[in-house]
Amino acid sequence: MLFYIGIIILDVACLIHLVRTGRNTLWLSAIIFMPVAGALAYFVVEVLPGMRHDRHVRTARARAIQALDPKRQVRAARDALDLSDTAENRLKLADALVGLGEHAEAIPYYREAIRMTAGDPDVRTQGKLAAALYETGQGAEALALLDAADPPLGQSERDRQQLLRGKILEHLGRKDEALELYEDVVTRLPGEEARCRYAALLLDQGWDRKAIVVLEEVESRMKRLDRLQRAADADMYRWATETLARLRAAK
Repeated sequence: MLFYIGIIILDVACLIHLVRTGRNTLWLSAIIFMPVAGALAYFVVEVLPGMRHDRHVRTARARAIQALDPKRQVRAARDALDLSDTAENRLKLADALVGLGEHAEAIPYYREAIRMTAGDPDVRTQGKLAAALYETGQGAEALALLDAADPPLGQSERDRQQLLRGKILEHLGRKDEALELYEDVVTRLPGEEARCRYAALLLDQGWDRKAIVVLEEVESRMKRLDRLQRAADADMYRWATETLARLRAAK
């Protein structure tokens, strides 16, 4: 029974796709008179190629590969570095290690990539090194590195660096300065990390009402995302939802 229901669902889905996209009507006969073979052929020939260009499908595929073989990129980066010891290959390996959360192991590769780069150090690589230092609890060195580096050229890069600076300042106990930075970047940065960090620090400082306003903005924006988009930051959204519910219950 389930098999036949599956065939019907596949046929209907293919027919809807055919009508909406204006595909060749010869497929109509194939799907109706050969419900299994016709629908499968239509899916392979007409639907599947288009899915490869869909951003969400590509993201899901990349996550599936990462979940099945999380060290794939690290192995490839190590192989490339063994073949050619360049600043670019060291940077790629450091990035792959950071992707696995191995920040401490990534730090020397970032340092070497900066050392091997001709001319002034790349601002983005310096930012990556500062982020890895922050993740390993070396906040003072991370902040000194940001202070010594040239400011990024683009507004987006400056905002990301400002968020990192706020996180470092918060880690170092300079919470008033961190609050000012968070408050500034929340209106420009994509994603909700800055808002959630801002709300958490507001709560830490006893500003519950302000935190509620910020978390309600997170909630509103979250509802406009699909399930795949929310899954990327599931823990953060779960914290925001649970915290907002607790604050509302306490009012």
